[in-house]
Amino acid sequence: MFEKTVRKVWYWVCGWACRLFCIFFFNFRVYGKENVPRDGATLLVSNHQSYLDPIFCGVSFARNMHFLARDSLFANWFFTWLISSLNAIPVKRDEADYSAMRKVISRLKEGEGVCLFPEATRTRDGRIASFKPGFGLLCRRGNAAIVPVMIDGAFECWPRFRKIFCPGSVVVCYGKAITVEEARSMGDKKLAETVTKTLRRMQTECRVKRGKKPYDY
Repeated sequence: MFEKTVRKVWYWVCGWACRLFCIFFFNFRVYGKENVPRDGATLLVSNHQSYLDPIFCGVSFARNMHFLARDSLFANWFFTWLISSLNAIPVKRDEADYSAMRKVISRLKEGEGVCLFPEATRTRDGRIASFKPGFGLLCRRGNAAIVPVMIDGAFECWPRFRKIFCPGSVVVCYGKAITVEEARSMGDKKLAETVTKTLRRMQTECRVKRGKKPYDY
């Protein structure tokens, strides 16, 4: 119990530091965070633009989140300790990692929130690639609502071909939650297609409102 409380306090402290970081460097703006349930099993399903996306997704609300992170990020002992202390779950790329899936389902069954990036890799051009359908299984097994999360501007600040970020403007939009019942009625493939289309529409609307050229899909 004591260890769990310490982890929550540590997460809260780091969260505030990350919020200040986002506001200072990225003119950070958030819309629709009322769509994120305050408790209960929740999957945040987001597009992937930069290394900083887990921070952008998780700093806008009070509840603790868990994050899937590729296993190569756990090579350095200090970084391993840091991201593990902030609820990162290692996942193997390019293969079905059943161990990671079981951990995610376990967290969801405990009523926790988990953040996923179903494109599986950072975008090469800012566009949102078609989502892989695996998160539908996690939704069903974990009895979790799905919240579409759209990040825009992070690609311009830190594209995958650049070694370090530059200041800019980042917007995060949380869409209307998809209930477990709605997700089950669609099936995994249809669910992935629906969330992909939803995020592309949200991205287009966001970029038009900000006076930026929308991507062509």
